[in-house]
Amino acid sequence: MSGHSKWATIKHAKGLADAKRGKLFTKFIKEISIAARMGGGDPNSNPRLRTVIIKARAANMPKDNIDRAIKKGT
Repeated sequence: MSGHSKWATIKHAKGLADAKRGKLFTKFIKEISIAARMGGGDPNSNPRLRTVIIKARAANMPKDNIDRAIKKGT
C-alpha cells in the first residue's frame, strides 16, 4: 500500500485522481478536434463544438487545452 508516510498516501490518491482527470481531458480533446474539423473552429457557428466545450469547461478543463484542441482540429 502507501506506507506510513503522509506523502506516500497523498501520492497514491493524487495519482489515481490525476489519471482519471487526464483520461477525461484526452476524451474531450479528441471530441473537440473532431468537431472543429467537421464544422469549423467557431463555437458560435458550430453547435457540436459548442456543446463539447461546455462539457469540457464543466469538467474544469483549462481554456488553453481547449484552444489548443481547436487549433489542432482546424
